[in-house]
Amino acid sequence: MNESIRAREVRAVFPDGTTEVMPTAAALRRAQELGLDLVLVAPTAVPPVAKAVDFGHYTYEMKKKQHDAKKKQHVVQVKELKFRPNTDDHDYDFKKAHAIRFLQEGNRVKAVVQFRGREIAHADLGKKLLMRFAADLTTYGSVESQPRLEGRNAHILISPVKAAGKPVAGEKAPPAPPHSAS
Repeated sequence: MNESIRAREVRAVFPDGTTEVMPTAAALRRAQELGLDLVLVAPTAVPPVAKAVDFGHYTYEMKKKQHDAKKKQHVVQVKELKFRPNTDDHDYDFKKAHAIRFLQEGNRVKAVVQFRGREIAHADLGKKLLMRFAADLTTYGSVESQPRLEGRNAHILISPVKAAGKPVAGEKAPPAPPHSAS
């Protein structure tokens, strides 16, 4: 800003909306006459763009924009669910419901089947369980990697589908349709 601008000439933007290419010294003089600072906003442009602004207010606005952008971003996490090859149906359904919730929140789900002792001899059961899990979640997520056996664990990675019926921030999820009494 101000005297530390090294370019010979700049495209100066002033508060009244005028823009002109002028020597840096002339732009700096005009900005100081207005009681403002000359700040380089696009140093890679040809010629570089400098704006006449109140530097304290400018930095405040930039920090405010960064804070708002950070507040709106969502960090995608990988949620892990662990199974055993002989996981009961109720436990499976319970974990599937958690996976659906994780996918609706926009997180990825990693389902892991752990084999203990001689269970590793039946790795096909674990892969079948993972394929069933992936098939049950097709409306909420897509399979990112096929079931893979690594050591004593088999795992699969499922990422959320963009239009998975995610509730918008501040809204509730749509109610479930009523059951018909037959």
